[in-house]
Amino acid sequence: MSQPDKPLLGGIEAGGTKFVLAVGHSPTEIFKRHEIPTRDPATTLAEASEWFESQRPISALGIASFGPVDLDGSSPRWGHITNTPKPGWSNCDVAGYFTKRFGVPIGFDTDVNGAALAEYQYGAGKGASSLAYITVGTGIGGGLVFDGQAVHGAAHPEMGHIFPRRHGDDREFKGICPHHSDCLEGLASGPAIKARWGPSLSELPADHKAHEIIADYLAQLAHSLIAMTAVETIVFGGGVMKTAGLLERVNHRTSELGATYFPGGSKHKIVSPGLGQNAGLAGALMLAPSD
Repeated sequence: MSQPDKPLLGGIEAGGTKFVLAVGHSPTEIFKRHEIPTRDPATTLAEASEWFESQRPISALGIASFGPVDLDGSSPRWGHITNTPKPGWSNCDVAGYFTKRFGVPIGFDTDVNGAALAEYQYGAGKGASSLAYITVGTGIGGGLVFDGQAVHGAAHPEMGHIFPRRHGDDREFKGICPHHSDCLEGLASGPAIKARWGPSLSELPADHKAHEIIADYLAQLAHSLIAMTAVETIVFGGGVMKTAGLLERVNHRTSELGATYFPGGSKHKIVSPGLGQNAGLAGALMLAPSD
């Protein structure tokens, strides 16, 4: 229940399919949430704003957005979605829209960085020194957290666009990424699976070769993360990961690829989200400036 004497925070998990909106006093005190479909920017952002306006006034807003996005605080394009393949959303000033509408402090990051922060603080990463959050769905993205801070460089990581080694039974498929063809997203995302085999992975028979192929590609990402960053906990979420047995296959294949070499040994864990479907939304509320 909302407490009128406590500041009210707003959070937006801005996805390519839907926007999930929430208000609460903290990431663990969410008392109202609402979902709207992601349509064109004008319609979607206006509908989101109208919902927040129907609540008690918010003191700050956190936005965890699909990308790519501009996270450079010194850039005039900070808070923009940049060259996304999502039709109509390229160069959309998401943060600026809500700043003008509400005049409150805005926090802005990628949806996967938000989810990674939430899982690190409240979910599967509690007690770990580092965590990567990977979502496998319409696209593939990943966020990385060390010592409580999301990793940013010149921009944000785009883990779905690494080039995995092609599986021996998957040589002919060209991949669907409009930028990189057979990058990880182009080979192992939900739309790539349907383009290759028709049904979704969860609808294919348990003995279908697709399960082995997709697990191999995702395990290559996990292996690369362990090799390059020594990350302790890797969380796999997203719709594709709801496929029965897929997480276990990824775990097994990652172990095979590692060949007992890495010094972290059993400290490296591959798990499901501890916060379930609330990781991104809790992350958005974590991004809302509280000072």
